[in-house]
Amino acid sequence: MYDIAIIGSGPGGHVAAEKAAHLGYKVVVIEKERLGGICLNWGCIPTKALLKSAQAYHYAEKAEEYGIEIVGEVKPNFTKIIERSRGVADTMNKGVEFLMKKSNVDVVYGKASLTKDKKIEVVSAEGTQIVEAEKIILATGAHSRVLPNLPQDGKYIIGYREAMTLPVQPKSMVVVGSGAIGSEFAHFYQSIGTQVTLVEFMPTIVPNEDKEVASTLQRCFKKNGMKVYTATSVDKVEVVDNHCVVTLSGKKTETIECDVVLSAVGVETNVADLGLENVGIEPERGKVPVNEWYETSVEGIYAIGDIVKGAALAHVASKEAEVCVKHIKGLEVKPVSYDNIPGCTYTTPEIASVGLNEDKAKEAGYDVKVGKFMYMASGKATAAGNRDGFVKVVLNRADNKILGCSMIGDNVTEMIEEIVVARENNLTAQQLIDSVHPHPTMSEAVMEALNMAINA
Repeated sequence: MYDIAIIGSGPGGHVAAEKAAHLGYKVVVIEKERLGGICLNWGCIPTKALLKSAQAYHYAEKAEEYGIEIVGEVKPNFTKIIERSRGVADTMNKGVEFLMKKSNVDVVYGKASLTKDKKIEVVSAEGTQIVEAEKIILATGAHSRVLPNLPQDGKYIIGYREAMTLPVQPKSMVVVGSGAIGSEFAHFYQSIGTQVTLVEFMPTIVPNEDKEVASTLQRCFKKNGMKVYTATSVDKVEVVDNHCVVTLSGKKTETIECDVVLSAVGVETNVADLGLENVGIEPERGKVPVNEWYETSVEGIYAIGDIVKGAALAHVASKEAEVCVKHIKGLEVKPVSYDNIPGCTYTTPEIASVGLNEDKAKEAGYDVKVGKFMYMASGKATAAGNRDGFVKVVLNRADNKILGCSMIGDNVTEMIEEIVVARENNLTAQQLIDSVHPHPTMSEAVMEALNMAINA
């Protein structure tokens, strides 16, 4: 009998296991594939390795602009790029294995489902076993959403997993959906020489971001040779003579031919076949209902991560894991601030945001002051040779409260935390301005944008 059993070992599950073990609990993690879950093995980590290779290739191509002469042809080796990405994922997987072993967390591999008596049945190639625990934390994550008009066959119409392990680099690709996943893959493939067409149903790409951020990213994509369609839907995809014929409906109906179609239209939660009906838990729109401590309607069963309401982000799942486990232990803990979750997209230029953007703040009824500092005025960005982007902050005119911030440019995913910390601790814009920012850095742009907003 375990104190806590955790189903799923992604950024929610393995963090919950480690923290629970450190608090003295006897813990088991049940994982159907590889420790680390989708994020570590098939998501945020290996994709960043791909994007780093694309960046390295870009710098090699532009070496002359930096005073570097390269003799001979510079070209990407797609096979080695993929191998490096998988190697990074394998390294991180071994790291989670080490952490589980170091924390004395037992690991059981197999497909888990809840039984009527609140036990866990685990089925694997070795057979079936029953795991019992006082508390159960569900952290099963999500998978690529499949649309009826985009049935994934793994070869011509693919999801994010196949996009990371294609045997041959496609000459052309249509990416459907321009959220973080779609935009990152579109940028990667375009950067290494694939002709990419990005199709977005909404009026702008990265539709959850500030519209000026979206237009800047779209301009950068087009400058890199990418074709971008907005307010456009994919009606159907037909496979003809080993290539795809994609029918689009937007301002007009047209067809595009390509080697591969990547469906990046979001994710669906992994709640099916989990045995929720056996214990009386009823999902709502694919999500498991929980309270602020991640307790379900059934005593002793908790849920965190993508399967509960909130942003499906790795860092959100990890924070929920911490709050959940500390609450189980009876420790004083603050609920997750869901209005202060940073979002990051690792394209070039990068995107980062938190809180309300300008339009959403106005829609919420705020009288706003806006400050925007352009990267072209940044000495560090100019020296780096990447001047595309800006930092934009939104303040409440009544009290200069920081309502939100949107950034696009080099290193912004590392810079957004300053605003997150300020909002979490009710710091004023003036307090951030009064804090000395090092020069020259990209982070000076935050201070400058705040200065502009205060004086707006």
